[in-house]
Amino acid sequence: MADRHATLASFADFRRIAKTRIPPLIFDYFEGGAGDETTIRENETAFAAVRLPQRVMVDMSAIDSSGDLLGESCAMPLALAPIGFAGLMCRRGETQAVLAAEAAGVPFCLSANAICSIEEVARAARRPFWFQLYMMRDRDVVVDLMRRAWDSGCRTLVFTVDLAMPGIRRRDIRNDLFGGTTPAKLLSYVRHPRWLIDVGLRGGPHTFGNLAPYVAQARNLASFGSWLMGQFDAGVTWRDIAWLRDQWRGKLVIKGVLDPRDAQLALDSGADAIVVSNHGGRQLDSVSPTAAALPAIAQAVGGHATLLVDGGVRSGQDVLKALLLGADGVLIGRPWAYAAASGEAAIAALLARFQAELRTAMVLAGLRDTDEAKAIGRSHQLSRTANPPI
Repeated sequence: MADRHATLASFADFRRIAKTRIPPLIFDYFEGGAGDETTIRENETAFAAVRLPQRVMVDMSAIDSSGDLLGESCAMPLALAPIGFAGLMCRRGETQAVLAAEAAGVPFCLSANAICSIEEVARAARRPFWFQLYMMRDRDVVVDLMRRAWDSGCRTLVFTVDLAMPGIRRRDIRNDLFGGTTPAKLLSYVRHPRWLIDVGLRGGPHTFGNLAPYVAQARNLASFGSWLMGQFDAGVTWRDIAWLRDQWRGKLVIKGVLDPRDAQLALDSGADAIVVSNHGGRQLDSVSPTAAALPAIAQAVGGHATLLVDGGVRSGQDVLKALLLGADGVLIGRPWAYAAASGEAAIAALLARFQAELRTAMVLAGLRDTDEAKAIGRSHQLSRTANPPI
């Protein structure tokens, strides 16, 4: 772990630094969620309420915190979740993130709405990464993005299904995020000179790199945002996912499932993996927190597909809790976004912190490897007396 990050002991420390480094409207985009942001808070409290087992006088001199996600060996069962606009946290942020993930031995998933394109990230990466996509009205764009991802070496497609339309995010409305440049916005940028130089001046171009070829005369984020709003398709059904399965030759991950019935439909549509997710509380507020929804979905999936979870995972201890609740691994979003405000080394430090916390929790719980933890999750032996009801 880099010395300058050695005293950052938790997710909250990385968040605190990010808040000082980037303009408020950018911070609010990553921090905020839908409605009253109830689900964001409950995602965290649901994980906090899970009770870990504690075993003593067990020989824990050798433990293995590694995992396997979709056939890929990982240093721990964790991947960096897809985050739109990540390139606004630091200069060419997605390329810095993929390098940090590779160094830590965990997968990185690139958002379709990234600042850096698939091709740019592929040039920086040394091994295949995952690519996230959602259904757009223009199916030709969907097909071409999958082609570009495959040609760039991606073999895992993470398809987001909870974006029939964007949630109402009040912070973005108040900040006029997708509006034009205003004196207030310029003043905010000037008050963060390090960010202004690193991202604003050196970090361009500030467009959605993956989508730029399809958007005529789009020169800024506002025009891209307008195009995106017109691409959300509320008519998407599981038939479209079956069509997608026919188009994609690699692993297909369905992200955005909260109901066991939808988990079964995802399996029926050919999914190789499912992500229990409420979009980090950014779509429909007041839905079930993911830690509460996970056990029933794990039971419905029954080991027939890889099961991942995101939303509220804030530490390596939470990673262990997710395994004990029935998941095969986790995705983390806001934690790495906040770390990205300080660049690649900070993301690497965050991941090292997660792994140290995971290993410590495993030792004190008497769990020698992640398979042992997952076996408990599958057999529902974990006491969840303080958990919110599902």
